Amino acid sequence: MMRQWQLRITAYAQRLLDGLDRIDWPESLKEIQRNWIGRSEGAEVRFPVTTNNGEQLEIAVFTTRPDTIFGATYMVLAPEHELVKKIATPDQVAEVEKYVTWAKNRSDRERMTEVKKVSGVFTGTYAINPLNNNKIPVWIADYVLMGYGTGAIMAVPGHDSRDFAFARHFNLPIVQVVSHPGEEPSDPARWEESYDSKEGVMINSGFITGMDVQDGIRKTIETIEEMGLGCGTVNYRLRDAIFSRQRYWGEPFPVYYNDDIPYTLPENELPLELPEVDAYLPTETGEPPLARAKNWKTKDGYPLETNTMPGFAGSSAYYLRYMDPWNDSEYFSKEANDYWQDVDLYIGGAEHATGHLIYARFWNKFLYDLGMVCKDEPFRKLINQGMIQGRSSFAYRIKGTNKFVSLGLKDDYDVIPMNIDISLVENDVLDLEAFRKWRPDLANSEFILEEGKYICGWEIEKMSKSLHNVVNPDQLIEKYGADTLRLYEMFLGPLEQSKPWDTNGIEGVFRFIRKFWRLYHDHENNFSVSGEDPTTQELKILHRTIKKVREDIERFSFNTAVSSFMICVNELAEVKCNKRSVLQDLAILISPYAPHLAEELWHQLGNQGSVCDSVYPVHDDKYLVENTFEYPVSFNGKMRFKLELPLDMPVPEIEQAVLNVKESEKWLGGKPPRKIIVVPKRIVNVVV
Repeated sequence: MMRQWQLRITAYAQRLLDGLDRIDWPESLKEIQRNWIGRSEGAEVRFPVTTNNGEQLEIAVFTTRPDTIFGATYMVLAPEHELVKKIATPDQVAEVEKYVTWAKNRSDRERMTEVKKVSGVFTGTYAINPLNNNKIPVWIADYVLMGYGTGAIMAVPGHDSRDFAFARHFNLPIVQVVSHPGEEPSDPARWEESYDSKEGVMINSGFITGMDVQDGIRKTIETIEEMGLGCGTVNYRLRDAIFSRQRYWGEPFPVYYNDDIPYTLPENELPLELPEVDAYLPTETGEPPLARAKNWKTKDGYPLETNTMPGFAGSSAYYLRYMDPWNDSEYFSKEANDYWQDVDLYIGGAEHATGHLIYARFWNKFLYDLGMVCKDEPFRKLINQGMIQGRSSFAYRIKGTNKFVSLGLKDDYDVIPMNIDISLVENDVLDLEAFRKWRPDLANSEFILEEGKYICGWEIEKMSKSLHNVVNPDQLIEKYGADTLRLYEMFLGPLEQSKPWDTNGIEGVFRFIRKFWRLYHDHENNFSVSGEDPTTQELKILHRTIKKVREDIERFSFNTAVSSFMICVNELAEVKCNKRSVLQDLAILISPYAPHLAEELWHQLGNQGSVCDSVYPVHDDKYLVENTFEYPVSFNGKMRFKLELPLDMPVPEIEQAVLNVKESEKWLGGKPPRKIIVVPKRIVNVVV
């Protein structure tokens, strides 16, 4: 028998559930943990049964629907249940043992998912329904798992789909005990499936007949408690975590054995470090690798534990060490934890929901109970980042040949799509020579082209080496620079969503980087920044961008922040802004997004130290107040130019301002206007 340590995470099941309401995590991830914890309220009911040697015992079942007990027409035990051997009658023992052996070789997942395959064996024994004293047969079946509830169920085939299928298969009775209000009960013998019983009125149910479902549940629990037949209870699907590994790499347990009883090492003998071994393999007798170590004993000669801890022993609480990494005397100090308290933001995938994330929450709560940490939840806010997906390319091989047909012609042939390396493709056009050199078996490939080109098919898929669609960031950085790659990744879309990668799209971001650089340099690429005071328009552009970017950072909306930078650069370029006071703040503002670009510009602006140490800009509301409006000015219905005027300017003054500007002379042609139409804050139209 293999000795295993376990973490008693089940003791924290309800607290793990309650804590989900107090943390800022995606609801989908919290729902995964709720389902994993699997809280269900109901009752534990005991059914009397006589063993094969005449002993009187009880089969305990957990049910979320004690109100349906009058519809229980048989019972089922998990094949692993300890009572199976005791209650199997002599004439059924052989069949029972055969079935138990078969079921042991099946995983819980197989047993849960194979719902259409019905199997089971009658034990030969009958239990007594404690509320109506009916005898009901006891079966064993693999659809009942030992890991949930008590490993035994009262089967109510009238209102449970798997019980219904089992009863139909083995010709067991079916009784209806729930009906919808005003509905006439029907004959279960003619049913094709079980009857939905989440809501309705109890029928054929003794003292709860006529009650609605919820009242029936409460009354049944009350009655079985009064009669001493069971009790109302809460059950959890969560199970204790196996904490032992039979390998070398892992934290050794600070545990020794005296007469096979485990004891912990005194604190002054910690930490216990891994010993040297001659090989990282189990011993010849099957013991873990630590058993190979010489003198793996305490100073008093007692043998030490040879199992090691799993990987999640360290990963469940590493973040606490970050709070006090140079502490040589303890895990972390109380002062450090009181200062940092918890993790403000955790970014990670939902695939960790039932692993690292739930263990870390449990671990932190345990340390909280010991008084070591000041918060019982480790991660205040969590964001699930989306995947960057790959854009796969396909070539189409004609079956049985080494000939490939272009995308637009593939429907004329019997073809097999083949994933090809995206480095061989540019704008969906295949490099034929590179393709032939890609693999030896393709050296003699022939092609049927479209207008002289081989056009590849494409599809958005998960990035994977097997699909040949992995983008090498080193190559992109070499071609475009790290800032371009960084900005493009953020520009692809919202942080939480999966986004398809398109290498062609990175060109637009690369052009933006160059345009940003040109704000600080002339056409000869010489640094050219003016010390003049900025105009009101330039300050408005800057402060509007500062406000938007700061808001987007707080919302983790990095893609919209990049868009704001692009708008800002276009507007500043349009007004030919090269003012130091504007461009210096802009360099600081973009530094979290394009740090290398910002650092270079920061030093060209004559600053010392790093741009990362500068104070992040804050917008001034006075520059955001809209006190002017840019009117599109049309002549005979065609927009010719724009004119910025005060918002509160009266209509007659707007008319005069339009006539006074130099641009109007060209379109008036020396003629007086017949009419000027002004729609305040909208448009001006001059009729000539």
